[in-house]
Amino acid sequence: MTPAEIREATRFAALPNAAQWGLLAAGSAGLGTGLHATGLPAALLLGPMIAGIAAGVLGARIRLDARLYAAAQAIIGCMIAATVTPDILASLAHGWPLYAAIVLATIFISTLLGWIMKRWQILPGTTAVWGMSAGAAGAMIIMAEAYGADARLVAFMQYVRVVAVALCATIVAHIWVGATGAAAPAQIWFPPLHWVSFGETLALAATGVGLGLRFKLPAGSLIIPMLAGALLHSAGLVDIELPQWLLTIAYTALGWRIGLSFTGQVLAHATRALPQIIVSTLVLVGFGGGLGFLLSRALGIDPLTAYLATSPGGLDSVAIIAASSPVDVAFVMALQTARFFLVSLLAPSLARILGRGPADLAATERGRSAASDTHLHPAD
Repeated sequence: MTPAEIREATRFAALPNAAQWGLLAAGSAGLGTGLHATGLPAALLLGPMIAGIAAGVLGARIRLDARLYAAAQAIIGCMIAATVTPDILASLAHGWPLYAAIVLATIFISTLLGWIMKRWQILPGTTAVWGMSAGAAGAMIIMAEAYGADARLVAFMQYVRVVAVALCATIVAHIWVGATGAAAPAQIWFPPLHWVSFGETLALAATGVGLGLRFKLPAGSLIIPMLAGALLHSAGLVDIELPQWLLTIAYTALGWRIGLSFTGQVLAHATRALPQIIVSTLVLVGFGGGLGFLLSRALGIDPLTAYLATSPGGLDSVAIIAASSPVDVAFVMALQTARFFLVSLLAPSLARILGRGPADLAATERGRSAASDTHLHPAD
């Protein structure tokens, strides 16, 4: 850091906690709103995360309570579960061999890229393996931290991929059909609530938090609502209702959790690895495009439908693009949902297998995990 940056960091660190929270909230609101207005995917998470990074680099002392973070995990798990519908399940049941082959091929290439980055020591430990996972960015960040990787660098890699995938998909859709892009529909922040459905959703989230914390399950607050909610929602037993204001609170909590853990050293490391991260991301996007080309040729599916279906990540942005384009939306969402859940389920095992290495590397990873826990889970 330059002398001027050190002085600025010292001034921020000297502020009372209430002032630090106030500045963080104001910066998060401004950045999140501005990025959302551009149609950028995950803007309401990226804004608070960027604001948190700035505060963390400036020496902020404030930290998010672990229980609030667990609640945010549970809300995100419910959001994922809500994407599973009977129509998508029917489509998956009908064409599961094809879907499985495409999804597993994408997981293989993303895992290979992560392993190469790990092998070349571009990033420490299993961080690259988690960071290159093709989808479920929020879930990957949460689980990566739970399994001992550096969640800060994983977040950096995942959202570079999310933005790259969304931009490429938007450009392809625009060129192919003259679509206007992936501008998100207007958000209704305080919609009328169906109180029974909202209560069921909160009960599902609270159960995930309680069981996850009680049994100390890695990312249990995310995984329990995600899996249980998917089963109950697809069976018509629970109607998951998540108003935009509640999702925004969850996104903000996750963004602050990640951002506040950054330091100048971590940010410098991430920046140094940016060229390799971008190249790996473009390789992954190109591989998805190649799968889409083969799918279109083999089955006669229109090329834009095939491309969007095999796009490696960015489920929300792909859904928006698909909805505004003349494509088979059910096919696109079925394949995207299958990849989303398989990535979430397989990532821990793949990271554990590929993380095996010399004892000193394992020790380093354990030490980093312990340091991260001390830094991110203050005793309140």
